[in-house]
Amino acid sequence: MTGFRLGPLFGSAAIIVLLLAATADKRVRPVSGTEVGGTIAAAAATVAAPKSEPAAIEGDEVPAPAVTAPDAVTPKPAVVVDANTAIGEKLRELAGGKFDHVIGGKKERAAFEAFYSSRDYAPLWISDGNPNARAKAAIAYLGRVEADGLEPADYPVPDFSTLVDPAALAEAEIRLTMSVVTYARHAQLGRVHWSRVSGDIFYSQKQATPAEILGKIAEARDVGEALDGYEPHAPAYSALKAKLAELRAGKEQSAKTLIKTLISNGPVLKIGMQDERVPRLRERLGIDGDSMTFDKVLADALKKFQQERALKPSGLLTQQTVEALNSHQSDRPIDTIIVNMERWRWMPHDLGDDYVMVNLPDYTLRVFQHDRQIWVTKIVIGAPSVPTPITTAEMKYITVNPTWNVPPSIVNREYLPALQQDPTVLERMGLRVSTNPDGTLHISQPPGDHNALGRLRFSFPNKFLVYQHDTPDKNLFVLEKRALSHGCMRVQDPAKYADVLLSIVRPGEGYTEDRILKMFGQGEMDIQFPKSLPVHLTYQTAFVDENGKLEFREDIYGRDKALLAILNSGGREAADIPIARKDDMARRQALAMSDQFWGGFFERSFGGSFSESRPIPPRPLGRSRSQYQ
Repeated sequence: MTGFRLGPLFGSAAIIVLLLAATADKRVRPVSGTEVGGTIAAAAATVAAPKSEPAAIEGDEVPAPAVTAPDAVTPKPAVVVDANTAIGEKLRELAGGKFDHVIGGKKERAAFEAFYSSRDYAPLWISDGNPNARAKAAIAYLGRVEADGLEPADYPVPDFSTLVDPAALAEAEIRLTMSVVTYARHAQLGRVHWSRVSGDIFYSQKQATPAEILGKIAEARDVGEALDGYEPHAPAYSALKAKLAELRAGKEQSAKTLIKTLISNGPVLKIGMQDERVPRLRERLGIDGDSMTFDKVLADALKKFQQERALKPSGLLTQQTVEALNSHQSDRPIDTIIVNMERWRWMPHDLGDDYVMVNLPDYTLRVFQHDRQIWVTKIVIGAPSVPTPITTAEMKYITVNPTWNVPPSIVNREYLPALQQDPTVLERMGLRVSTNPDGTLHISQPPGDHNALGRLRFSFPNKFLVYQHDTPDKNLFVLEKRALSHGCMRVQDPAKYADVLLSIVRPGEGYTEDRILKMFGQGEMDIQFPKSLPVHLTYQTAFVDENGKLEFREDIYGRDKALLAILNSGGREAADIPIARKDDMARRQALAMSDQFWGGFFERSFGGSFSESRPIPPRPLGRSRSQYQ
């Protein structure tokens, strides 16, 4: 007899029965793919177990019939749409121009599209439909930028807790990206572009692109630290930031005192006189008492103040002394600190290891080595009508026994007409006349004790054509206010200045002050710097001195006033966009004129002083030696 092999048939049937039993009753919960797989595997294991079968009879070769199982429907897992994928699709839809209505214009559109395209439109701030840790850190940081003198309202952040729709989440993603990029740009270069304040300001920092900013944030382990990295971290900036926090928190009585210690004008006060200004004067000088009598103790304190400010130490409250007292105060201390922090953002955030720092309102020049101050001296700066510019440049050499070369526009505009009227005028002024290769006149003043540049010139080529130099007018350094030049900076102790600089850039070569003094003579020579030295011409009307005291200086050029007007205006959203200013080379050359030659016919020609409203129109001239040669 022929025997049937029923094992495969029963095995397939068993699998079918198990599947049907699992799904027959609608009240039974759906079976997951995992469970189905497990059931199938269990059934298969049962079928695969060894079975005892009847022995085949020799000679009987009856094939087992083919068994065909019914078509089994394999359960498919439910399709789950990833939240990030949905948001990414909405970001893709926003690309190609639709970003504009979210970010407010075309300014950042291309950069944003490129960034998200490189990520295949995966969101940066959202994971699984919710703000991720990166977003939370960025939102928290933007909420406390007031500590750096910025406005949190300038960097709005979305409220993710109210959003579930992928389209709304995609827009929130872009809005947060826009705020982060805007903040980084402001922290790096300023809320207000320097070109909007004055034509006498220039910086050339490189702005980080949105892709660079967002790439840095995407890779950062600490988002707050990455964002903070765009702010300045110079010690002077950090000190101002700390003082701003103290004033706002009311931790210092100075928040009230700074405003109330301005001294009003009035009659000259002598010992024994009574005046309502006396209590405020006592408070300003740190003298105890509330009497309205100007006594000897107060007079002695005032005399000490006058000595420190290079004023006549009379012990009398004169008008000049009142001005000196008020020039070191501010009636708006918080605003003054904020505008100074803004100007710090304009500057290179890396000042250099060794550098020169000029603070124009303080009339000082300081030299730093390894970021530590090693020397300070007094300077004379440009008058308010011809201000010394705010900029950063690289000092490249010092000229000993400099020749002063008259700028070509001045030769053409002023000296040629003067020569026609009086052929001896230039000789009487100590000037030499020669001819350039192209036939134009070259006018210069040879080296000597009476040279308008003195015996030393410190050259850091810049677009404003200004430099630092010696001066024969040493008497000016005893004055409290020294805004008296026509743009360049006169240095009180130039030989020592040269000694200090050369000890940094040419150490061990013996350029001492004595050696430099012995080089004074008739021959012009340059001492080149093997490496250039940054020179920062700054405008710090608020700073913290070496004793930790918050100091204020007079806004001599009106830079605080102009910047505050922009910061407080309603159109600040465009304030970070630079504006074009036409370069007036004739004016720059005039600013580089030696102060010695701003008298006589120059003053008469310019109506008392050179002003921006009366530029000197240049005429075509050939090449001539510049003041940097």
